Amino acid sequence: MKTKDKLLGKDFSFKLTTACLMVMLLFCAQNSVAQTNNNNPAHRKQLVLDGFKKWADGTGSVFDLLDDNVVWTISGSAPLSKTYHSKKQLIDEVLAPLNERLSKKIVPSVRSTYVDGNTVIVIWDGSASRLDGSPYNVSYAWFMTFTGEKVVRVTAFLDTIDFKEVFEK
Repeated sequence: MKTKDKLLGKDFSFKLTTACLMVMLLFCAQNSVAQTNNNNPAHRKQLVLDGFKKWADGTGSVFDLLDDNVVWTISGSAPLSKTYHSKKQLIDEVLAPLNERLSKKIVPSVRSTYVDGNTVIVIWDGSASRLDGSPYNVSYAWFMTFTGEKVVRVTAFLDTIDFKEVFEK
């Protein structure tokens, strides 16, 4: 050990140990911040609000938050009220056909949001125009459950009468 201390300097081991500890602490702190953001209810709420804002602005969509294997349930008794087992199924069977029946796409307006654990609850109004020019104004409540930064489950409550009428015409 004395030979090694003479070659490297007496306090080399101390400096090396200190540097290693500092790197480990920095790594742990960064990892902790990332995990805190992913598990922070306020962060999830902001992700949803940002998604709705992008949708309203035409620069993105809240649907960008959906996991590819999202489980999306539309409550009620309308023909499309059921559980969809992927983002693709939801788009193909609900969102694309709905947009085809509207001359002006839905513009969302968030009324309120609440967070309960991993679930963000959004109450919002959607305004659009049908192909015949009549308004499509529907209120929604979505219960969006997150894993990390992706929505993995949604239960959607909405005015299924108006929703149903759009698909019947």
